[in-house]
Amino acid sequence: MKKLILSGANGRMGRVIASYVKEKPDCEITAGLDLNTTVYDDFPIFDSPAKCNMKADCIIDFSHPSALSPILEYAVHTSTPIVVATTGLSDEQIALLRKTSEIISVFFSFNMSLGVNLLAELAKKAVAVLGDDFDIEIVEKHHNQKIDAPSGTALMLADAINHAESDRFLYRYDRHSLRQKRDPNEIGIHSIRGGTIVGEHEVIFAGKDEIVTLTHTAMSKEIFATGAVNAALFLAGRPAGLYDMGDLVGMQNSVE
Repeated sequence: MKKLILSGANGRMGRVIASYVKEKPDCEITAGLDLNTTVYDDFPIFDSPAKCNMKADCIIDFSHPSALSPILEYAVHTSTPIVVATTGLSDEQIALLRKTSEIISVFFSFNMSLGVNLLAELAKKAVAVLGDDFDIEIVEKHHNQKIDAPSGTALMLADAINHAESDRFLYRYDRHSLRQKRDPNEIGIHSIRGGTIVGEHEVIFAGKDEIVTLTHTAMSKEIFATGAVNAALFLAGRPAGLYDMGDLVGMQNSVE
């Protein structure tokens, strides 16, 4: 049985992950990390990684960008693989993940949903087929408590398309101050915040007299918990390196 440390244990996703793991026979949470140390399950919660004296096969970090450096230091100090599922990381923090992956195994994805990662692959295929005759817009919708915008997933989708096209696109986040025609070499990215929307991402390819739309809708947060836990089980015991959902999906396909 794999032992996990859960960073962000008292957050919304932390509690979803804890509930999901409780039903799994192949792993357990041995400790939690959170500024809020209220215990709600059968594992202790520490307010800093330095106070955690529990051993684990992998860490799942679903906390806040401000908590990234301490948890990475702890992971390196204890030689513990880490799954980073926290959103809203800066370019500097992503660079830190890459540097850390030279020492320990690190799994990072802007979105832990298998369906979203499939959406990214379909979007790359669509732009290759549709070519320059279609404008590309990305719309993401989330609940009214989400802080960062646009979502990391929206940027992941834009990057997937852009990299497939030799990085020829510019990202346009806001047009209200512009009075000019749309640049054909841009990807528009738009954010909607409201209610309790778990997460919806739409990639729109708008051409002459036709529109192609690719959409992923998250119905619950458990899909992200499933992805994060599967990533942790995949990562445990892996050599140092930076892994992502493509590695996990590739392993599952090879097993099948």
